[in-house]
Amino acid sequence: MEIEIPNRLSTLGHPHRLALFRLLMRRYPDRVPATELARALGLKANTLSTYVNALMQAGLVSRERVGTSLRYAIDMDIARETIDYLMHDCCRGRPEICAPHGDLAARADGPLTDRKYTVLFICTGNSARSIFAETILRDIAGDRFVAYSAGTRPRAELNPFARAALEHKGHDISVLRAKNIAEFQGADAPDFDFVFTVCNQAANEECPSWKGQPVSAHWGLPDPAKVEGNTAQKRRAFQQTYRALRNRMIAFTALPLAALDPMSLQKAVDDIGQSKQESPST
Repeated sequence: MEIEIPNRLSTLGHPHRLALFRLLMRRYPDRVPATELARALGLKANTLSTYVNALMQAGLVSRERVGTSLRYAIDMDIARETIDYLMHDCCRGRPEICAPHGDLAARADGPLTDRKYTVLFICTGNSARSIFAETILRDIAGDRFVAYSAGTRPRAELNPFARAALEHKGHDISVLRAKNIAEFQGADAPDFDFVFTVCNQAANEECPSWKGQPVSAHWGLPDPAKVEGNTAQKRRAFQQTYRALRNRMIAFTALPLAALDPMSLQKAVDDIGQSKQESPST
């Protein structure tokens, strides 16, 4: 342990290796293709290979071959072991003194209380998937959740197929608009209990540090706007995405949030993001 921990910290001391580690943490428990990692970080394939091999040698990342594609994921057991060492050994067994504003200590005391929870859904354009998620959660459990959505690079308006799908399902779309994530980063922004990314591109980007340390997870779904074909095929793609997100909202709202400890809650929301859903297709 005394040898392994310094080796891991030294490996993470390189800015590009750290950026790769952070990206894989945001995408956990996904296994991300090497081509996607290289594209997201702006690296050449051989440069990415050098960085990822260093993380693998330190035990922080695992690799799996799927067909002809190499896919990478965080080894969460090793990551936790490393973080635990810092929090419990380096903080002299008092992790609360290392947590910003005591947030970690407050979260570690127990499960979330039984109250109304605030949730933010993030994608790139905030014109379809995150808008779906916000609207569905608000409509099926608005008495227990306050739902918001935002985009890292929001579109000027909602996707017309997304608007049509929501109208068809009877949702009120008069209050919906594409919003920049910056709206939720100011001093007057809500304190979020949950932050979910619903597209891979948004999850791959550097994320802000949310105050209060909300529970976060990646619930990535394919972009229905990228489906090619006639109007009927495109409409079907958006309907499939709507159904997938509605299933996830039903599973999420069924969780006994007030009864779950932090680790159980994190696993539960991660599992929802890994649930098998039909993908938009022609």
